[in-house]
Amino acid sequence: ESRSAGSSTAYTQSYSDQVEFLSHRDTLLAPPDNGEVTVLQAGRHEFPFTFQLPETLATSFEGKHGSVRYWVKAKLHRPWLTVKKVKKEFTVIEPIDINTPALLAPQAGAKEKLARAWYCNRGQVSVTAKIDRKGYTPGEVIPIFAEIDNCTNRAVVPKAAIVQTQTFIARGTKKQKKSVVTSIVGDSIAAGKREVWHGRALKIPPVGPSILQCRIIQVEYSLKVCVDIPGTSKLLLELPLVIGTIPLHPFGSRTSSVSSQYSVNLDWLSTIPEQPEAPPEYSAVVSSPEAEQSLAPPCRSELGGILEGPFFAYIQEFRFRPPPLYSEIDPNPPSDNIRPRCMTC
Repeated sequence: ESRSAGSSTAYTQSYSDQVEFLSHRDTLLAPPDNGEVTVLQAGRHEFPFTFQLPETLATSFEGKHGSVRYWVKAKLHRPWLTVKKVKKEFTVIEPIDINTPALLAPQAGAKEKLARAWYCNRGQVSVTAKIDRKGYTPGEVIPIFAEIDNCTNRAVVPKAAIVQTQTFIARGTKKQKKSVVTSIVGDSIAAGKREVWHGRALKIPPVGPSILQCRIIQVEYSLKVCVDIPGTSKLLLELPLVIGTIPLHPFGSRTSSVSSQYSVNLDWLSTIPEQPEAPPEYSAVVSSPEAEQSLAPPCRSELGGILEGPFFAYIQEFRFRPPPLYSEIDPNPPSDNIRPRCMTC
């Protein structure tokens, strides 16, 4: 910033600061411990490497007074020669999920202004505005609900815009740069009239996400609804915005599951008895002639009628026959000549 010291003396005071987010170093090819020189034959040699990025990295950013940059730098050390260096930048996008309660909360506000010109009271202008949530992603449309009351004797013009604010902080000093990302202009409101916006659409262009967790660089967004009043300053209403990277989930939350969307009726489980009743004896239900007839395979003439009709009914009839009676006496008892086995052997 420029400063003046008297009528003819001026100087510039500079402020700077930096924050290191990531520093990782790997040795891809090291010389042996005996001090010999590693010789690579002529040709192409590749040395793959990987490293894990922390989750708390700020988004890559290029601003007027500062930047957030990430790069990979490779060095080749050679005996009795200069070090060769190569540098490759890469982009980092900080994940900002708008499916959180704080970013899904509606934003609303109201403001009014008394229009004056040359000490004359020309009336009052008021504006109320509301948006359905705080977090959005690029490409989405913000529906604006607003009411503008013009109680002055002149026509006013309402406007809405998305403003990006870049804040640079160094040694306790702040420097800001504001720019309009996109804007819309409403119809002129005559004197004594009211204008209502029923979800006026404002589309978010491709912009970088918000940077809120960096100590020296911050990128913030806001929705500004203003009214141009002739002869006096504007009436300005500001609503905060957060531009994220993870869009709104169809169910309203990324943690919502299918089971929470549908309910299953499990009342029928209470009707099942704890201990089922014993099945009836087979002889008490089916006599011998009837059993022979029911167990005998059907003839072709009968089968043809069954196949023409509901064959499933025949299967169900045989399926639900009661089971045969099991005797409590072993039909093959063990012989007395067989020596019983020792249970510990």
